[in-house]
Amino acid sequence: MIATQSNTVKEESFSMTFSSVFIPGAGFMGSAIAFLIASKTDAKVTLCDIYPESLNRSKSTVEKYGKSSIDKGFLTQEKFDNLKSRIMWSDNYKDAVDADLVIEAIAEDVKAKQELFRHLDHVCNEKTIFASNTSSLSITNLAAVTKRTDRFIGMHFFSPAHIMKLLELIRGVDTSDETFSRVKKYGEHLGKTVISSKDFPGFITTRLGLVLVNEAAFALMEGLSTAEEIDTGMTLGYNHPMGPLALADFVGLDICLHILETLYEGFGDPKYRACPLIRNLVAAGHLGRKTGRGFYTYSNN
Repeated sequence: MIATQSNTVKEESFSMTFSSVFIPGAGFMGSAIAFLIASKTDAKVTLCDIYPESLNRSKSTVEKYGKSSIDKGFLTQEKFDNLKSRIMWSDNYKDAVDADLVIEAIAEDVKAKQELFRHLDHVCNEKTIFASNTSSLSITNLAAVTKRTDRFIGMHFFSPAHIMKLLELIRGVDTSDETFSRVKKYGEHLGKTVISSKDFPGFITTRLGLVLVNEAAFALMEGLSTAEEIDTGMTLGYNHPMGPLALADFVGLDICLHILETLYEGFGDPKYRACPLIRNLVAAGHLGRKTGRGFYTYSNN
């Protein structure tokens, strides 16, 4: 009875915040996560990237988020200056040494992520919690390269992370109740609605979302209707804020293809086979908004 009470006290004593957060990957997602954390907590946040151009873009991105938030009345200039003073940019993973939480936001490549976590496992304190922002890869598989599988979890933010309200948490096979509880409370502290998923390919949101994207691509390929009308059917008929083809262009068709291949490999089910139209567009270099052409054509001026 005494031991049970002690465990309960320990569980309730978890801090919902982390004083130092290290984010490898200073791209669009990593920058937004850093801005979110710095705006909602007093934590020191370090954005790390091995590419100087990524760090420079990240600084500009944070400035853009700050200006937009000030213009909309969400932040004062004083508060923005304060949060900006707590965001550091680094090109050295050794700066993770004092981190309480690591949120990985690098490219969706399993080998690159494993290599990163293997390295950080030697750098960080044994109590540091590791999280991956992956949208489809196995958390158990990523955690297996570390010696902290119980302190490893998926934190799937949605883009842009400082605005979107959802946070999807994924428990690996060994993720402890303590880790899940602490990260869930932290997500809620950041203002997110938290949902949880078991560790299966694509989790909840990516699995369902990419099936819709893929089926919309098949419908377009088969000449069922135009891209505009397929998307209008989903925005007006199902109240989706963006049609599946426009969403795929926003995400990037190369990323969509990679996720579909992950789903197909993970489940071995033909319903996840990637539409040939997506494959052809990716092969042609038409990846969506970032290249100016995908299912739609864009002006990138």
